[in-house]
Amino acid sequence: MTRGTIISLWLIVISPFIGLFLLVNLTSIGVFGDLPTFDQLENPKNSLATEIISEDGVLLGTYFKENRSNAKYKEFPENLIRAFISTEDIRFREHSGIDGRALLRAIVGVIMGNSSSGGASTITQQLAKMLFTQQPSSGTARVMQKLKEWIIAAQLEKRYTKDEILTMYLNRFDWVNNAVGIKSASRVYFNKEPIDLNVEESAMLVGMLKNPSLYNPIRRKELTESRRNIVLYQMNKYEFIPNSLYDTLKKQSIILEFKKASHNEGLAPYFREYLRGELKKWCASHLKPDGSPYSLYTDGLKVYTTINSRLQQFAEEGMKTHISSLQKDFYKHWKGYTKAPYPDDFEWEQINEIIDQGMRRSERHRKLKKAGKSNEEIKKIFKKKVSMTLFSWDGEIDTVLSPRDSIWYNKYFLHSGMMSMDPKTGHVKAYVGGINHKYFKYDHVKIGKRQVGSTFKPFVYALAMQEGYSPCYEVSNVPIVFDKKKWGLKKDWVPKNSGDEYDEMSLTLKFGLANSINTVTAYIMKQFGPYAVVDLAKKIGIQSKLLAVPSLCLGTFDLSVYEMVGAYSTFVNKGVWTEPIFVTRIEDKNGVILEEFIPRTQEAMSKETADLIVRMLQGVVDGVYSPAAKKSMGTGVRLRSRYGFKNEMAGKTGTTQNQSDGYFMGITPNLVTGVWTGCEDRAAHFRSIYYGQGANMALPVFAEYMQRVYADTLETGIYPIDFDIPKSIDVKLDCGEAIQGGNNEEFEEEF
Repeated sequence: MTRGTIISLWLIVISPFIGLFLLVNLTSIGVFGDLPTFDQLENPKNSLATEIISEDGVLLGTYFKENRSNAKYKEFPENLIRAFISTEDIRFREHSGIDGRALLRAIVGVIMGNSSSGGASTITQQLAKMLFTQQPSSGTARVMQKLKEWIIAAQLEKRYTKDEILTMYLNRFDWVNNAVGIKSASRVYFNKEPIDLNVEESAMLVGMLKNPSLYNPIRRKELTESRRNIVLYQMNKYEFIPNSLYDTLKKQSIILEFKKASHNEGLAPYFREYLRGELKKWCASHLKPDGSPYSLYTDGLKVYTTINSRLQQFAEEGMKTHISSLQKDFYKHWKGYTKAPYPDDFEWEQINEIIDQGMRRSERHRKLKKAGKSNEEIKKIFKKKVSMTLFSWDGEIDTVLSPRDSIWYNKYFLHSGMMSMDPKTGHVKAYVGGINHKYFKYDHVKIGKRQVGSTFKPFVYALAMQEGYSPCYEVSNVPIVFDKKKWGLKKDWVPKNSGDEYDEMSLTLKFGLANSINTVTAYIMKQFGPYAVVDLAKKIGIQSKLLAVPSLCLGTFDLSVYEMVGAYSTFVNKGVWTEPIFVTRIEDKNGVILEEFIPRTQEAMSKETADLIVRMLQGVVDGVYSPAAKKSMGTGVRLRSRYGFKNEMAGKTGTTQNQSDGYFMGITPNLVTGVWTGCEDRAAHFRSIYYGQGANMALPVFAEYMQRVYADTLETGIYPIDFDIPKSIDVKLDCGEAIQGGNNEEFEEEF
């Protein structure tokens, strides 16, 4: 063999390597397209979800374009890293971004036609591909992309540690089902943080890296198990797990606790949806260092809220327990009535208009209108039966029904709103805006407003106490007339009581409040006038418009649960109104505090007045004895008789006209809670006050909630303590009754 032949053979052998070397160098100088800049490598762009975090550190939910939350390397369990490396790149800690042995093996495999020889792509190369390259459109483009991946991988290896590269990869990968990044994947598939993943859970998630759409445990559980077992085999092969553990784990089925990231699921969905709107406003008015406004969906903000996850859970459970039971009573109550849940004296035209209005407000109507359908076409579509899923307290119902009939079906449901806060700090601890966010999205805490009825009366009594009246001051229970000329009314207004058992008796203010006597409240209103009442209401945080009219004293206007809870907290907080707040601070993705929030406060009444009202509201729960009536009664005594609470507790029930709205405001030294219950339409309601009073519709939600709270005091820190009220106040409430408490009776109230 001549020398020239030998040289030619060597050139043939090394020419591919020379060509590859040239291609790499040409690629590195940008001949085949731009490469990422140094800044891009140092700061690869990720869309990070905003996290909503409870006061006790529980993730309530996220707002996202991609549901991605970054985790740190120290948050990864060792078994996850071992599963990852043993399956994807066993020599990861040894190479510098390109594994020469794996590359050579892959090339030989291609030449020899052996498809099982394995790939050559390292973890670093895979990260480079995820971060900076697009899907190739041809074979040539794929070659160019591969060259770029090598160069980028080498640069990543220079700029980051091995642990940082692993962290970037696991934070970047999309595990499908709205699970981007290992933290989201752990939460979505197993409802736990990454550090808590066990070996088989880690193996499943690593197995999904090959093809998450194919190895999706929600759709293809058996196939995903098979892939997981391959990962376990790799871990066993490289001695990360012993034979005995491998033999045990490979036989186990995948056990998921699937929690798909959804704004309808999880704790506090109504709260999270309300907060979304407020945070969007915040983002629009706050700028990042580069001058652009923050994005709620991509900038990875961390929002620390006042919500306590355990109290929130108890509030949701308490509402579900009572309202689901009350709904059964409602169905029985209306059984056999043709126009139910509307009264018999309602005309069909009125009912049809209510249903038509519901139709016009629906999302289906909006979409049809946007599609250019005429009103007549839309009406026909709403009368045509279609497959749909409906809400019920016993689970979702798959049925065939016309959209119009589904509106009627939904009108039958009782709804409720509830908020609970710490009266001293203003921190809202629980927020339940409705019975089911998936089917009924309207928020009955902050957004919705309904007539508050008798729950407004304590504000009127507070004005009397502030002006020097004693709780023992006696008022003759006779009709109070508001002359139309003097008060600017269309006709004389004479408020009535719901019963006549105390007619013409002398009743103390203390008894009048405990039993919601309308004439006593009207007497106070007549002494001071509605403008003074409005002024006090504004001082205690009532922001809604109030008309200065005499009927104001009976709560004939609409307020939100949010406003009422804030106002009642003034009594417990010694006369100082504290603004209810939901967020304590907002941080950026790096943990830098962007803003902290402190509630506004305002002195609204004296400490003595506030203490007197608290004690008087205790009479609602304990009952107040009247020598004249020779009875001890209160509208909230079932908290003692039925629910068995022994600790100091105060409250106020409220029932509006026709039993359309039931309220209860519950007060303890460390929590003030408001509950509203009623139908979506005021025209739909219980026919009798027995069922429709606030003590039956709303009070039990509070009771169910507080029972759970007091059963978990070690975790919540909420104990059944006494009110901090001096004995001098108790002296002022000693009206010389012969009997206090005892065999109390419940009193029904009405406008």
